[in-house]
Amino acid sequence: MKRILVIGGVVVAIIALIVFNKMTSKKDTVNSFAKVKKGLFEITVVNSGELIAERSIDIKGPEIVMGSDHGGGPGRGFNMHAMDLKIQDIVPEGTVVKEGDYIAQLDRSSYANTLKDEIENLKTLQTNVDMKILDTAVVLTNQRDDIKNQRYVVEEAEITLAQSKYEPPATIRQAEIALDKAKRTLNQKIKGYSLIVAQNLADLNRQKMLLSREIRLVNDLQEFLSKFTITAPAPGMVIYKKDRNGNKRKVGSTINPFDRVIATLPDLSSMVSKVYVNEIDVSKIKPGQKANINIDAFPEKAYTGTVFTIANIGEQLPNSDSKMFEVQIKIDGSDPALRPTMTTGNKIIIKTFNDAIYIPTECVQTGSDSIPFVYGKNKTKEIVIPGESNEKNIIVEKGLEPGAVIYLIPPRNPENFRLVGENLISIIKAHK
Repeated sequence: MKRILVIGGVVVAIIALIVFNKMTSKKDTVNSFAKVKKGLFEITVVNSGELIAERSIDIKGPEIVMGSDHGGGPGRGFNMHAMDLKIQDIVPEGTVVKEGDYIAQLDRSSYANTLKDEIENLKTLQTNVDMKILDTAVVLTNQRDDIKNQRYVVEEAEITLAQSKYEPPATIRQAEIALDKAKRTLNQKIKGYSLIVAQNLADLNRQKMLLSREIRLVNDLQEFLSKFTITAPAPGMVIYKKDRNGNKRKVGSTINPFDRVIATLPDLSSMVSKVYVNEIDVSKIKPGQKANINIDAFPEKAYTGTVFTIANIGEQLPNSDSKMFEVQIKIDGSDPALRPTMTTGNKIIIKTFNDAIYIPTECVQTGSDSIPFVYGKNKTKEIVIPGESNEKNIIVEKGLEPGAVIYLIPPRNPENFRLVGENLISIIKAHK
């Protein structure tokens, strides 16, 4: 009896194991296959951003474009331009101002000292030019006198030769040689004079160019310092600008040449989502593309918008290895609850395909010949022509029909699968 019970228990265990294996196998099968779908296919770029007012007026610190062409040393002007500026004083946030009203004062000390140094350098360059003009006049006068004296030497040699016609041949030959030497010396002095003139003019022009650059630099610095007192460009309410770390700019804060905004005067009736897109994706984005927008502060709400500006120049943002380009998306309609600096989630729709046939990207395999294919559940290895893709799926232009079941990952024993769609290989190779 006990033996029968033991045998029965073993049989039950075996049956349970078989059932478990079949269930596991079925689960694995479900997870290992995907169905070819047909329908709306969107290619999108997804990034977070923040709200700004479309018609905000930025209250900015001064800007001056100075580079090595100002003279006084390569790159010196640019290095000054790259210096951060410190906010010495600013009106309280929320202050209502009229156009031209005082807003802030920037610290002038660094540039005031620089201006003093440049004025001294300007005086030195002016002195150098004056001295060069005098030196050139003296040198050229001496050269002209030397040429004039040499002409007299030539004339004397000619007279000597003319008077020696009744002399012995040797004496005549010596007179001829003396005249030839005198003429060659004269020609050399004339050529030398031309070279000295060119050299001195070149040196003088270089000195004048340095002086002209220094004059422009001093003028630029004087104009630059006059802009350290910031006034309101328009009427409105002053809102402090936040830096990249989310800190509001105030007394003691600094601004840099790449972000000169101290405060803003926003118009809250029309809002924009400002997004930074990496240099790879920005080429896909065009003005007029639609976008879906979510606001972190209002997760229950959904907004739509349209791309309307794309920066031409990228920026190096903190914690980013690639250049980022600013993209602005105008939100459709208006909502009084929206405020500047609110965090947004943005999905920009790059392209839309209706009735597209698509599959998960990982389904597409390639062999050593770079011909793309997928493995079908019906034991086929099907050549496909892939099209555009998004972050999850890829369009199949030719090779699959909707509803077909394919492997997500390569199956076991793929050599047993039958190759189909060989007629597509020539098309694929023709487009490479």
